Amino acid sequence: MQVTIDKNSGYCFGVEFAIKMAEDEMEQSEKLYCLGDIVHNDMEVKRLADKGLVVIDREKLADLSDCKVLIRAHGEPPETYKTAIENNIELIDASCPVVLKLQHRVKTAFDKMEREDGQIVIYGKKGHAEVIGLTGQTLEKAIVVMEDDDLDKIDFNRPVTLFSQTTKSTKGFYELSQKIEERIKSAKGTLTSVDFNANDSICRQVSNREPQLQRFAEENDVILFVSGKKSSNGKALYQVCLSQNPRSYFVENETELDPEWFQHSDKVGICGATSTPMWLMEQVKNHLESMEANALPA
Repeated sequence: MQVTIDKNSGYCFGVEFAIKMAEDEMEQSEKLYCLGDIVHNDMEVKRLADKGLVVIDREKLADLSDCKVLIRAHGEPPETYKTAIENNIELIDASCPVVLKLQHRVKTAFDKMEREDGQIVIYGKKGHAEVIGLTGQTLEKAIVVMEDDDLDKIDFNRPVTLFSQTTKSTKGFYELSQKIEERIKSAKGTLTSVDFNANDSICRQVSNREPQLQRFAEENDVILFVSGKKSSNGKALYQVCLSQNPRSYFVENETELDPEWFQHSDKVGICGATSTPMWLMEQVKNHLESMEANALPA
């Protein structure tokens, strides 16, 4: 069996930066709070918890004072910064630069839409940390859409400006954009740049992984996609693998491997989400090679 880890998989810049900031800060502080899981991977969250990173929610944040709190790569809405000032909380801001730029774009577009009686629409998962940060730029007026049914929330007789959560599927974004265009034409009989402005705000470090993963999935007999089940990016990228290779399996860690999936002659590719640490993919590889030596049928 030949086992290969995809060199393009693993942390994106934003997640890597946030984890480095957390580790550096924990070397100097006895305790560091983090607003939400620093990354959507339970094993990495546990590793950092063992070093002293304490995960809290927004309700707990309101009760804290005179301490340090890490803002993860997903970014935060303005209310979080307001709470920190009021409670004398020092924020260690690890917001991804790509997300911060998008927040600014959404805020600017929202101000324009308010003047023109328009709407901000965000293609993303309602309740996702990044989406909460984005809707916070719009006084919670942004309309979050992901499924076709969500489109019914939009008034197609009013101007629409569309953005995307940075980790969503490029294909999904352009399909959604096309559906909005068709709905506007149906409602108004025409479509102009005033009616609809679509902004592809998907992170290219994320979107570029789709064609890379397609090739990787085609080159291997079996794909092990390693990701936390909470990761939106993981779910999307796994579907990319599955579309190219029906012998693709989604696993959180090495304990979920099934000997029935493999043959000795297989080429096995291991890959993961932007929230998957390289050490975890290596752990899966080592376990698989041990399985081959001891458990797989000849």
